[in-house]
Amino acid sequence: MKPDIRIGVGYDSHRFVAGRPLVLGGIIIAYEMGLDGHSDADVLLHAIADAVLGAAGLGDIGRHFPDTDDRFKDMQSTKLLADVFKKIVVAGYQVGNIDSVIIAEKPKLAPHLEAMSSKIGRILVVPADCVSIKATTNEKMGFVGREEGIAAIATALLYKDDGTVIQSDK
Repeated sequence: MKPDIRIGVGYDSHRFVAGRPLVLGGIIIAYEMGLDGHSDADVLLHAIADAVLGAAGLGDIGRHFPDTDDRFKDMQSTKLLADVFKKIVVAGYQVGNIDSVIIAEKPKLAPHLEAMSSKIGRILVVPADCVSIKATTNEKMGFVGREEGIAAIATALLYKDDGTVIQSDK
């Protein structure tokens, strides 16, 4: 019997806006602007959530957390990802690993990547070394290159759970 392994891909982008904190990977990063969105606009966690939901065949975050629903206004994306984790557990899956890229000209993200991996690992109940986060620029091209916003791409590998009950720490 072949193992039940699934792969999903997620993408998100948000524009910069003044007057909001910059939240990436569940971490607040000191910067002069934040990202505009219905929730806290954490592009990394949104891309990861979409990748995880997609791998489980459960759609995307827009389906589960529509921006037309005021219950999700200013929602912390750590809570959103924890809710996504619960949905995949109910569907019989666990996370194997996450691979992701944040695309931003500024701010410098390298000092924050380890803390992001650790936080995401706790939410998805995997070791931090199973959450790969890379940061790159867009070489001054497009909206990211013009420093108008940030984008993120994520891939998730899920596997069929053996029935062990695991709970997210978030």
